[in-house]
Amino acid sequence: MEKLLAVYKCLCDETRLRILNLLQVSPLCVCHIQHVLDISQVNVSRHLAYLKKHDLVETTRVQNWTIYTLPQDPSPELALNLACLQDLVQTEEIFKQDRNNLSTLLDAEDVQQILSEGGCCIPQPEPQTHPHL
Repeated sequence: MEKLLAVYKCLCDETRLRILNLLQVSPLCVCHIQHVLDISQVNVSRHLAYLKKHDLVETTRVQNWTIYTLPQDPSPELALNLACLQDLVQTEEIFKQDRNNLSTLLDAEDVQQILSEGGCCIPQPEPQTHPHL
C-alpha cells in the first residue's frame, strides 16, 4: 500500500504529470524539460528530485548533465499509472502540446540555438521509446 500511496502523491501535481508524459517519449535533462514546459530550472529540478526520491524516475550522468528516464523496471503501481497517463495524451490538450513541443525540440538541428540557456545536446532516445510521439 505504501508504494501505491507514494505513486499517487507524485501524480497529484500537474507539473510532475507533464514531466512523466515527456519521459515516456525520451530520456531528457533538466534544460530540455525546462524548455518544453516553459518553467524555471529550479521548479523542474525540484519536481524531478521529488520523483526520483519516490522511484518514479532514474538518472544517469552524461558529462556535466544528469539525464532523467522512467525506471527500467517500474513497480506495478507505477506501470499501471503510466499506461493510464499514456491514454490521456489523446484527450488532454496540455499533454498533446507538450509532446508537440518536445517533438520540435527533438527534431531541431541546432538545439543550442533553441535553448537560450545553452543547454546540453539532446540524448538519443531508445528506439522503442519514440513510437509514442
